[in-house]
Amino acid sequence: MSWPHSEIERLTAQYGTVPPPWIPYPEFHPLSAFWRMGGGEGHIMLWGQWWDSRHWDEAQRLAYFRTFPPPPRWLLWVGDAIWGSDSDDELEEDAVLERLEGLGFGSRAEFLADWEDERWE
Repeated sequence: MSWPHSEIERLTAQYGTVPPPWIPYPEFHPLSAFWRMGGGEGHIMLWGQWWDSRHWDEAQRLAYFRTFPPPPRWLLWVGDAIWGSDSDDELEEDAVLERLEGLGFGSRAEFLADWEDERWE
C-alpha cells in the first residue's frame, strides 16, 4: 500500500476524513516553514491531492469546513480551497474574507488579529 493511501486511511480512522492542516497541527501559522518541509509539507500535499479528488460543489466544501472550523488565521486558505484564487490581490482577499464572514466563518478583524498575533513570531 502506498504512503498516500495508508495515510488517508490512518487520518480517516482518526478524524473521520482527511482533516485540514490546523486540526493535526494547530500550533503552526499558515506561513510557517513547517508547511514547506517535513510532516507539514507531507500533510499539505496529501490534503491537496485528497481535496482535488473530491470534486465537491460549493455546498459540500462549506459543509466540510463547518465540520472543521478554521482558526481565523486560516480564513484566506479556506477561501482559496472553496473558491480558488490565482491572485494575491488585497481587494480579492477582502472580498473573500467578507464572503466567509457572511457564511459565519469569522471576520476580517479576527483574521488580522490572529494573523498578526505575536505568538506566531
